[in-house]
Amino acid sequence: MTSAPETNASVPVETAPEFEERPEVGVGPWEGEWPAEEHYDHELLESGDRRNVADKYRYWTMDAIIADLDERRHDFHIAIENWQHDMNIGTVVRTANAFLAKEVHIIGRRRWNRRGAMVTDRYQHVRHHPTVEDFVAWAKEEGLAIIGIDIFPDSVQLETYELPRNCVLVFGQEGPGLSEEVHQSAEATLSIEQFGSTRSINAASAAGIAMHAWIRRHVFNQKVG
Repeated sequence: MTSAPETNASVPVETAPEFEERPEVGVGPWEGEWPAEEHYDHELLESGDRRNVADKYRYWTMDAIIADLDERRHDFHIAIENWQHDMNIGTVVRTANAFLAKEVHIIGRRRWNRRGAMVTDRYQHVRHHPTVEDFVAWAKEEGLAIIGIDIFPDSVQLETYELPRNCVLVFGQEGPGLSEEVHQSAEATLSIEQFGSTRSINAASAAGIAMHAWIRRHVFNQKVG
């Protein structure tokens, strides 16, 4: 029988390397003569801009950034039900900002946890609807197709569905999922193809996948065409 190898107690234990300090986000005070354009913020020019914004918007006022985004927003909206203070809403808002959604709609409770939004809710239009009925009436008035994202017996694959340009993608809250009231009001309900053991994926992750599907359909296909 082979004996177990001896442990060399004289070998020193490796210590974890010291982590270098992370560089500051953004830019410092403006160097040189200040720009004269009105969209620049004098306080930021003087003290620096450490906000989590694209380089294009460095030193811009918040109102100027919002105005510029409003000229380029896409034609899809995002809605999420909030009956139990869903913690995913902040992340959905942040992702909606990244994909430049027209608006984000909160159905149900007005209050939501903004932590996950990472301040992007300042640049993203957010509208509240107290009930599903109110939300559906608004969507019909705007001529928007209501597209639910969830797993139902009649759901079709997001990957093969032709998402309409003018639509609102609706997500249920974590756990209960999309309400039956929204399900019945939707033009279609789509599911995201999965290959593992779990039945569903996180609501915020599903929202990101669905938004990107819209971008591929209506932004990248348009560029290629």
